[in-house]
Amino acid sequence: MKLPLENIVVVELGHSVAAPIAGLVLAELGATVIKIENPEGGDDARNWGPPFLHGAAGMFQAINRNKRSATIDLKDESERETLRRYIVDHADVVVQNMRPGLVERYQLDAVSLRKHKPSLIYCNLTAFGADGPLKHMPGYDPLLQAFGGLMSVTGHEGAEPVRTGPSIIDQGAGMWAVIGILAALIRRKDTGEGCEVNTSLFETALSWMCMATAMYLASGNVPKRVGSENGGMAPYKAYQATDGWVVIAAANDNLFRRFSQAVGHPEWADDPDMSSNSNRVRNREKVNALVADVIRTKPRQYWIDTLAAASVPCAPLQSLDEVLNHPQTRAVGMLQTSTDGKFQLMGLPLQFDGIRPAFRKNPPALAEDNDLLLPGNAVRRTTA
Repeated sequence: MKLPLENIVVVELGHSVAAPIAGLVLAELGATVIKIENPEGGDDARNWGPPFLHGAAGMFQAINRNKRSATIDLKDESERETLRRYIVDHADVVVQNMRPGLVERYQLDAVSLRKHKPSLIYCNLTAFGADGPLKHMPGYDPLLQAFGGLMSVTGHEGAEPVRTGPSIIDQGAGMWAVIGILAALIRRKDTGEGCEVNTSLFETALSWMCMATAMYLASGNVPKRVGSENGGMAPYKAYQATDGWVVIAAANDNLFRRFSQAVGHPEWADDPDMSSNSNRVRNREKVNALVADVIRTKPRQYWIDTLAAASVPCAPLQSLDEVLNHPQTRAVGMLQTSTDGKFQLMGLPLQFDGIRPAFRKNPPALAEDNDLLLPGNAVRRTTA
C-alpha cells in the first residue's frame, strides 16, 4: 500500500513523549522521520524502565517505531551545521520540543532555518505556548494535567488527586502537532510556502477542558470530580456487579426506559424524579443508589448480556490483559508484530481502503542512521 506521506522527510528534534508522538504518526503515515538524539544516551525515554523491550524501555519503543536515529552534539558547531545543511537540503518538516530557548541559541529555530528554506514547515511543541509569562517554562504531562484543570475533574471528590493514566496531554499535543503539520502541507501544495506551526501542552490541556469550560461558563459552578460519571447525564457511570464493574450509559430518556425495563423496574421511567434526563441529573444520588442496588445482585456478564439485548449501551471495566485478549481487539488488528517477529506494539488507529499502516521498521538503535546526515548521501525517502 502506498502511504500518503511517502515523499515527506521529517526531522524530529524530539524527546520524551509529545514530539516523538508527532513523529510516530508522521512515520506511520509513510514519512521518512529522522530522530535527532544526544550522542550521550539519546532520548531520555530510552531509559524510562523497567520494563525494557528489545533493547530499550517499553515506553520508548511504543512511540518510536518506523523512524531512523541520528546523533548530533548540539554543543558542537560543526555538527550543528551538518544538521542545518541537511534540513535545508532535504527536510520538508521539523518538529521540536526542546527546552525553551535552545533551538534559538543553536540557530535551529524556525526563523533561522526558514530564512534559507521558505518552504519548510516548522512545528514548535512547547509546554505553555508561544506567548505569556510562562512561555519559557518546561513541562511534563502530569504538571499540565494539574495546571490545566484536568486533575480537578478526575477521580472522586474528597480523595487524593489523580492523573489520567495514559499521558493524554503529551499524546494529544503530538496529535495537534500532526494536524497542524498536515494542514500546512496541504497549504504548501497551493502556495509553495511553508510556515511555523505552534502548539503546546497547556493549549492541549485547555482543549480537553472545552466541555467542562462551557458548563462552568453556563452555570457559574466550578466542576468537581465525579468519578466515572458525566455531569450532564444519569445514569452514566460504573456500577459494581458481584464480580467486577459495569459501565452503563443510559444517556437519554428512551435508553433509560429500556434500561429500567431490562433490570426489572419499569416504574422508574415514570417516577417524576427520573422521568427526564434533567430530573435524573438533579436527583443523581437517588438514581445511582437505585441502580447500584440492582447491579450488585448479579455478575458482570449477566448485565452485559441483559443490557446488550435491550440495546442499552454498556461495557465491562476490563484490565489491559482482558482488552488485549478480547476477540474485538484481535479483529481490528491494532496490535502489530515487528518484522523480525520478536515483539508487538500498538499500531495507528487509522485504515486506508481497509488497510492499516504496517509495522515496517523496528524502533531505531541509537545513531544507527548517522550516515543519512553526511554530505553526499542521498536522502532515503522510503518506507522501508
